[in-house]
Order: sequence, then structure tokens, then C-alpha cells
Amino acid sequence: RNPITAAMAQLEIYRETGDEDRLDDLDGVLDRMVELVDDLLVLARQGEPIADTESVGLRSVAEQAWDYVDTGSGELVFEDDLKTLSADPSRLTQLFENLFRNSVEHGGPDVRIGVGGYDSVFYVEDDGPGIPEDQRESVFEHGYTSQTEGTGFGLAIVEGIAEAHGWSVRATDGRDDGGARFEFDTDPVD
Repeated sequence: RNPITAAMAQLEIYRETGDEDRLDDLDGVLDRMVELVDDLLVLARQGEPIADTESVGLRSVAEQAWDYVDTGSGELVFEDDLKTLSADPSRLTQLFENLFRNSVEHGGPDVRIGVGGYDSVFYVEDDGPGIPEDQRESVFEHGYTSQTEGTGFGLAIVEGIAEAHGWSVRATDGRDDGGARFEFDTDPVD
């Protein structure tokens, strides 16, 4: 309810003062509300089993998700030969979107994000500040955030999507440059 209260307050100040800067503030609050509602709708789907899957290429899904996220001047690189796997393309896109958004929020607009895979694992890693070891399991909890603007739903959504596919996910250190790395254990289709 905090964004609604903030929106009402900005509108009331505008009505009293006519200060149009309050409308810019109101616009920011409304954008935040849209983000929260979108996250809540995705969370509501979490309990839905994934009934229909198809063979999807990780690279093409990651590229599509990259286009949906404001990534600033970040860089997306593919580090390994990515396989295809059986997944719900829409929910897999949401998984990548949330990971990319998380990397940009924590690593900054110039973050480098790598997507790769090996054996039965695919991963997304960045060169941002990483996740302290004692917080790596907590980051998947609903409402957990280290940012004042974060909803705390992004990585919970990621875990829910992975689990709905029958996959596991774990947070660890990035391979070369520090940062955060999310590894998904699955059974890729050749």
C-alpha cells in the first residue's frame, strides 16, 4: 500500500500547490506500482503447473528477454554453446528478464552478463558486486531485497519458474570476475 499512499500524497500536494514537479513524482510512483502489480501477477502464476512445454533455444530466449529489459549500456555475452531444452517459452523468458533486471539493478548500467551452459546446467552470471555467501539462500525468499526500490519478488519468481519446470537453482560466485551467478540444473534436450 505504500506506493498508493505516496501517489495520493503527491496528487494532494499538486492540487494544493499546483507544483507540476509533483506530477513527475507521481509518474514515478505509478511506474513502481505497475512493477509491483506485474510481479504479483507472475507470483500468482507460480502455483500453476507447466503443462505445455516445447523445445526452446536458450540463446534465442535470452536475447528476447534482453530486449524486454532496460539494460542501460550493459552487455550480454554468450559464453558457451547453448543447447535447447524443453520449457515453457513465456515463463523461461520471465526467468531471464528477472535475472537481467536484477543484474542491472545491482551491477549498474554497464554490467556484463554472461549466459552459458554445460552438461545439464545453464547459468546466468554478471560482473557486479556478487551476493555474500550468507545471503545466497535468502535472495530467493519472497520480499527479500537489498535495494530500497526493489520489490523483493524477482529472484523468488526465478526460483518458482525453475521449480515449476522441475529444475533447481542456486546462487554462487561468478566464474571469473566475481559477481553473482545463478546455476540451473536441468536436463537439456540435444
